[in-house]
Amino acid sequence: MSSKGRIQDTTLSNLIMSADDAAALIPSGATVGMSGFTGSGYPKSVPLALAKRIEAAHAAGNPFKIKVWSGASTGPELDGALAKADAIEFRLPYNSDPVARDKINKGQMDYFDIHLSQVAPLVWEGFLGNLDIALIEVSGITAEGALIPSSSIGNNKTWLDRADKIILEVNRWQSEALNGMHDIYYGTALPPHRVPIPLVRPDDRIGQPHFRVDREKIIGIVETDAPDRNAPFSPPDDVAKAIAGHLLEFFAHEVKMGRLTKNLLPLQSGVGNVTNAVLAGLIDAPYENLTSFTEVIQDGMLDMLDAGKLRMASATAFSLSPEAAERLNNEAERYRHKLILRPQEISNHPELVRRLGCIAMNGLIEADIYGNVNSTHVMGSRIQNGIGGSGDFARNAYLSIFMTHSTAKKGAISAIVPQASHVDHITQDVHVIVTEQGLADLRGLSPKQRAKVIIANCAHPAYRPMLEDYYARALKTAYGLHAPNILSEALSWHQRYVETGSMLVK
Repeated sequence: MSSKGRIQDTTLSNLIMSADDAAALIPSGATVGMSGFTGSGYPKSVPLALAKRIEAAHAAGNPFKIKVWSGASTGPELDGALAKADAIEFRLPYNSDPVARDKINKGQMDYFDIHLSQVAPLVWEGFLGNLDIALIEVSGITAEGALIPSSSIGNNKTWLDRADKIILEVNRWQSEALNGMHDIYYGTALPPHRVPIPLVRPDDRIGQPHFRVDREKIIGIVETDAPDRNAPFSPPDDVAKAIAGHLLEFFAHEVKMGRLTKNLLPLQSGVGNVTNAVLAGLIDAPYENLTSFTEVIQDGMLDMLDAGKLRMASATAFSLSPEAAERLNNEAERYRHKLILRPQEISNHPELVRRLGCIAMNGLIEADIYGNVNSTHVMGSRIQNGIGGSGDFARNAYLSIFMTHSTAKKGAISAIVPQASHVDHITQDVHVIVTEQGLADLRGLSPKQRAKVIIANCAHPAYRPMLEDYYARALKTAYGLHAPNILSEALSWHQRYVETGSMLVK
């Protein structure tokens, strides 16, 4: 497609340049707000060119690093390329790139892990400092100079508003039928000027379809046609199917008890094979007219839309397999009025999550016997990805559900431990824990009651006797009996893994 088709504003057409020329506009030490959220809608050409430029600078003995802000994780052309070039000195708010993760855990990159709903307010408050450049992928520019968003929104509205200068990538790979799918709300403010957000149903549209932009701040436009790089999802294995089965039985029980209707409540799900298995299970379950108010729209939600089970889905981005992304691109016109993409300060807004009564389904690394959940740190020290939006939803959801395999590393690690080595979600924010072994409904239970249910229902049989033994001895020797722990042993399972490669006693 010609540039005239995607860039309707003729004055902005004069700013079209190469990726190398655009990258040359980004100086060392700059703070750059990048578009992108879980591999969707991130700039793909300029970061690659910038990485090459920085590699050349380092080879010449010239230090060159930038600070990178985004919506969440991005793709290999951005996080991966810049991390390999040793180009990032500071990163927020979420990362899943393995090279960047390694540098963070080696102390070579500073990383600020933060609830996703809190990023935009912190930027507006000035807490994070000045934003020098916004580097944003869009799918087009209107004749009036408004920006047609791409396959993610994330923090783009804030980056465009707050940045001193703007570089745009106009991506022809993104479907033109995305135009009209977005809902950009400009009504947020800082205290004391905040007002209620007028969204009362997941399918309400409260904003406008395009980004406003000060065209005087735009210093470069690069045309691209590169696809989003989302990883493929594996077919659900037996463990994922078992977890989904337990959860679907739980939903049926909640409907029977009158705590859920047959429409359930707006669904939120983290990214992964287990949550996709749950979504697949809902297609055959006796629920109709379902909705979703979530962060990301993944394969299972498209399948539910196609099956007529899901009426609509609201999110801030897509997180699709390559096959599902191609389906969306080819049929965006059909999906456009069933999907809404919003800024993440709206998609993850705690007040909206609580008012809508979302059912939050997220993964975890480990949970302890009292229901505290670690979703970010391996062995208490190494960051995996980050908290993402799980905290935004878990604390405020009508149902806060965490799901996991009961073991990891071929059984060497138990997901249920005496004490979590790091806590992201305190026990008060965790309603349900599910593994392939079973489901623990923790609502209304004291710590000791929780321990019994979690050990009995969620722990793997190889570790269950060890947990029962630990808990029995804690009841006899702990400093207090409200949530008894043996301080000298509480983290011994993690230490044993670090030293021997297994939490099991050999």
